Amino acid sequence: MKRWIGVGLALLLGAAVVAAVVVGNRGGAETRELTLVRGVIGSEKKPFFDDRRVRAVFAEHGLRVEVDTAGSRQIAASVDLRKYGFAFPSSAPAAEKIKRDRGATHTFAPFSSPMAIATFEPIADVLTKAGVVRDSGQGYRVLDIKKYLDLVVKGTRWDRLPGNTAYPARKRVLLTTTDIRTSNSAAMYLSIAGYVANGDDVITSSAQGTEVAGAVAPLFLDQGYSETSTEAPFEDYLALGMGKTPMVMIYEAQYASHLFARDGLIRPDMRLLYPSPTVLSKHTLVPFDARGTEVGRLLQEDPELGRLAALYGFRTAGAKAFDDLVATTGAPLPAGLIDVVEPPDYERLEGMITAIDGLYRSGVVPSPTP
Repeated sequence: MKRWIGVGLALLLGAAVVAAVVVGNRGGAETRELTLVRGVIGSEKKPFFDDRRVRAVFAEHGLRVEVDTAGSRQIAASVDLRKYGFAFPSSAPAAEKIKRDRGATHTFAPFSSPMAIATFEPIADVLTKAGVVRDSGQGYRVLDIKKYLDLVVKGTRWDRLPGNTAYPARKRVLLTTTDIRTSNSAAMYLSIAGYVANGDDVITSSAQGTEVAGAVAPLFLDQGYSETSTEAPFEDYLALGMGKTPMVMIYEAQYASHLFARDGLIRPDMRLLYPSPTVLSKHTLVPFDARGTEVGRLLQEDPELGRLAALYGFRTAGAKAFDDLVATTGAPLPAGLIDVVEPPDYERLEGMITAIDGLYRSGVVPSPTP
């Protein structure tokens, strides 16, 4: 009897071992130990990194990626980067400063998003009659920044625009932006306005930057209170309509992600315009070690991560993922943009922001100059 009991136990033990092996093989990346990589990123990319599908792709390559968020200016100037494997700001100038300060040898630019203007059809029609909005000839409409700045110089109010019965508000014609002192999207808007105010040329000297900062400061100071994050004014746009926010400067990705999701938040009367010129917000990853380098490589090369980034509205290094979503959803987004300029380098851009910050602190609002 004891002999048969021993045989039975041996068979049970063998079956348990086989079952464990099978389960272990099925578990794959879920059961093996993952290497932790920590990074600091711009907040607009947090939903992408939190997506379980993104986490699964990294896990397949043996990585567990954890991220903290901060503004691009903060990442470049004040965040302690020693505890991270990579930094991933939303700004190429900020990334270049980080690369230089940390002695990094290379960067990755896996995706980007052009700056755009979320508005409404009645507003676009009013501005078209005023000669500020026009058709690009490439399937999308643009807001001419030079003509827009001319309206700002004159202190034009909405109710003074010819034939404006759709939005006769008694406030100035101004784009809503975030706070220039904290937000990268506002800094990108400053880059656009500064380029035009500098005679359609990139600002390359401190003297140019100081002069231009004084000229364009009212674009920011005359708005009154501004939010610190791009999500806040865009949420006002989605929820409150044109009464509160007739025009807001955003990343194209914010608008595109809702179109791709088909979640109904982009209503039939909403429109997307592109500044002419515009700039690309280039999401640029700076790795500090081998693990950070692997994260950057995967973001740039892995097709599934590219597909998922496109779902969040980002234009990827290879255009196919974004273009496929545009085709399948019928989203009214251009395949490419022509009138795109480069922002100033980090020092010039930071100098302009510092000058405008000084005007905030002093309470002085300079008169805009033609």
